[in-house]
Amino acid sequence: MAATTLSLSRARVLAASSGWAGATLWVGVVIAGHLLGASLVARDRFVLISSPPLVGELDLRIDLALVPAIVLAVAAVRWAPPLAARLRWRVLLVATWAAGVAWALALAASAGLDAIAAPLSTRYEYLAAVPSVESPGSFLTGFVGALGTYPIHVKGHPPGMVLVLWLLDSVGLGGAQVAAALVIGVGALAAPAALVALRAVADEGWARRAAPFVAFTPAAVWIATSADALFSGVAACGLALAALALYSDARHRALVLGLAAGIVLGGALMLSYGIAPLGAIVLVLAIARRAWRALLAIATGVAGVAAAFALAGFWWPAGLAATRDLYFEGVASRRPYEAFLLISLAAFALTVGPAAAAGAARLQDRRVWLVVGAGLMSVAAADLSGLSRGETERIWLIFVPWIGLAAAALVHQRRWLALQLALAIALQAGVRSPW
Repeated sequence: MAATTLSLSRARVLAASSGWAGATLWVGVVIAGHLLGASLVARDRFVLISSPPLVGELDLRIDLALVPAIVLAVAAVRWAPPLAARLRWRVLLVATWAAGVAWALALAASAGLDAIAAPLSTRYEYLAAVPSVESPGSFLTGFVGALGTYPIHVKGHPPGMVLVLWLLDSVGLGGAQVAAALVIGVGALAAPAALVALRAVADEGWARRAAPFVAFTPAAVWIATSADALFSGVAACGLALAALALYSDARHRALVLGLAAGIVLGGALMLSYGIAPLGAIVLVLAIARRAWRALLAIATGVAGVAAAFALAGFWWPAGLAATRDLYFEGVASRRPYEAFLLISLAAFALTVGPAAAAGAARLQDRRVWLVVGAGLMSVAAADLSGLSRGETERIWLIFVPWIGLAAAALVHQRRWLALQLALAIALQAGVRSPW
């Protein structure tokens, strides 16, 4: 009995130490990315990472406008973990989405209510391109040829987001306020979608433990209101459907869900080229499950969307090639590949927070590792590609929920959740981000 007690104590000590080791590594990556970025900015201010490793300006703002975010953070630390354990599953999913929306809005509103929609109103954003759309067909046909004439964020993406905003405008729902509501609402769907996927691959207990961390994430600073949040939400819904398809024992259901997953993921690819690395999650799960029919259904759905856009005039590989050429002629030419391998990771580390790193270091369940590990593979692929040199606090929002699931492995959830929330408030109060 004494030996068993001693071995359990040692196991707890090792688990706790591994968690802190992960958090220490997280701190090291952030500090190294900051120092390396600062050295680059000192030599060339047009590297455009004014608060390395982040884009934006250091601007500490501590006032009463932060009170709602602080109150929500305190309430989350007190009640989110027990509620996540007790709520009915479907209620938990809705609550996770609502919490994500509230958290993003509370943070953004601390800079004033106008600040919520302001990032989407600039001349660099998608709304600025909406007036140039005479018809979807002509826009798609001429998109690659006219790429250099569009706002900078349109240049860096497929035409899907502009078409979504054009459609809203055509039915009388144009403008930055509607776009902001869409971005935040869809962006917050990434959290419950990731929980659905984890429940399908592992079990409900793991998903419940992860819920507070994917809802109250430091990435919320950029969920309101970067269009990349919308891309994250759409992709996460597609991946959730893919997980349900791949882990379904009913053949017909697997094929239907797989086709639906492929259509949603195909749509996500028309919003952002950066979605492609998330295919690692689908492949890893399919190989682990040996679900070849479901994988074929998913691929069929993706191919169908790509074919539909190609017939309408937009060929995805041609768009990616044109975007790549423009990117390397622009700011990427001032951002060294090797340096930004680390700087990009450091910016991303701030969006997922130390709890994700600590959880990954402690995580031992193979099923959860299938999802988290595949998410890390996606991040590595995106980093090594060199197509996202900096600005990954928003560009890599698509990866955040999948890495954030690792926090389910943490024992002292309230402590780690408090640390995550404090980091988000510090980022909101200390850095004036353009998004």
